Amino acid sequence: MASAPLTAFTKLLVLDLERAVTFYKTIGFIEVGRDSTFVHLRWEPQGDIFLVSLPKSVQVDGKRGWGVLLGFLAQNEGGVDALATKATALGGPVQGPDTQPWHTREIVITDLDGYRLNFIEPLLLQPFAKTGSSTAS
Repeated sequence: MASAPLTAFTKLLVLDLERAVTFYKTIGFIEVGRDSTFVHLRWEPQGDIFLVSLPKSVQVDGKRGWGVLLGFLAQNEGGVDALATKATALGGPVQGPDTQPWHTREIVITDLDGYRLNFIEPLLLQPFAKTGSSTAS
């Protein structure tokens, strides 16, 4: 079965391509393809990113990834806790896990180039408790 065409992806300019690939693969991305200037990675089933070696002619001023969160559903074994442990061991700062009011547990991992990855783990919704009678007098 042929895979669906790639219709959306994110490119991340990185200073050290192999160091970035090691980081992303260790936290659970899979390598889909590569050439001499980029590596195509995927967070299964369809979170595609391209790590691109920063061309010498390109200057990146300021902090990379500022104000942007790349979101991925945490379907891995161990969920966001396992991802946090792996990222911390690689030197990537981690915020969370935090439980959000929209019924998710989330972490934000900052990769070694400063890009912020938001991993989201849905929580099981509990039925609403009855708080009183719904009949009008």
